[in-house]
Amino acid sequence: MSAPLDLLEVLASVPDPRHPRGVRHPLAAILSLAVLAMLTGARSYSAIAQFGRDEGFALAWALGFRRGKTPTKSSLSDLSRALDVRAFEAALSRWVDSRLGEADGLHVGIDGKTARGSRDGDAPGHRPVAAYAAAAQAVLARLRVDARTNEHEAALELPGILPVRGKVFTADAAFCQRDVCEKIIQGGGDHVPIVKDNQPGPAVDIRAGLAFGDEKRRQAAAFSPLPRGAAAAGDGGAGGVQGARADGGADAADDDDPDGAREMAGAEAGLRAGA
Repeated sequence: MSAPLDLLEVLASVPDPRHPRGVRHPLAAILSLAVLAMLTGARSYSAIAQFGRDEGFALAWALGFRRGKTPTKSSLSDLSRALDVRAFEAALSRWVDSRLGEADGLHVGIDGKTARGSRDGDAPGHRPVAAYAAAAQAVLARLRVDARTNEHEAALELPGILPVRGKVFTADAAFCQRDVCEKIIQGGGDHVPIVKDNQPGPAVDIRAGLAFGDEKRRQAAAFSPLPRGAAAAGDGGAGGVQGARADGGADAADDDDPDGAREMAGAEAGLRAGA
């Protein structure tokens, strides 16, 4: 198993959207401060800025702040609007995944929920699609669903930013799509879609497919290449061993209809020339 990744090194891969002139704080230091503050329960720019001030110079120097000071609320707000959120999410996903240990069998749930407080009047709220690992109590990846797409299309992008191999993904009927399953399986993972009663179409298709499979198995079990009477009399009873024929005896079926299967006659069929 590879060693866990360092948070500062992972966040250093996120592109810096700011102009080089006038940059006061390294981007990796700001992002790592935000991650640590949110892990302690901070949920706003003000809370993150307050966390940096409360921890003081020791944490600031450890995270790489060159002046020993942490950014203010306005600095955090300006940076978040220009930041490449997808690159930031991908970096965090790699960092969390490196600390999960062996990924074989790790359960990851995919679902989409509207963010609390994001709806404003008639404007729809933000509805991200997230991949959540219950065992680690962590969101491994999250993508925003814009007005021009849906949860299904957003889920197709998750395998591109989230390591899939060895994980078992579950999802509700909204993600019960062939292309989603194929992309996860191609990445080395497993997909267990869950179909609920509020999606009757997929449920009916699954029941019909299972019933068809059961009927085909029953037909295969009941099929015998021999006539019903011959199958019962010629198998010699239990065990399927053919019984011995009496001396000089012959099957009645051999003489009843000698021309019943003309296409079977011929040298290759093992019959006598005058049969």
